[in-house]
Amino acid sequence: MKKNMGSADRIIRGIIAAALITLYVTGVLKGIPGLVLIVLSVIFLFTSLVSFCPLYLPFGLNTLRKKLGDKASKTHAT
Repeated sequence: MKKNMGSADRIIRGIIAAALITLYVTGVLKGIPGLVLIVLSVIFLFTSLVSFCPLYLPFGLNTLRKKLGDKASKTHAT
């Protein structure tokens, strides 16, 4: 599994997950919609912890910044 999520993406997902969990615990979100959003927040937390989002693959998305050393080594390898 190659990482494809940057720091900002991971932080945003964590904040959204924390907000959804808080809304569910306080009773603002209830029933089936609340449970669906809790499952979504668990997925957000998991993907932010492993820095990998499987939905990014089909679209070719990558929010991970490339390191300066990686770019320099690729240009010298040619």
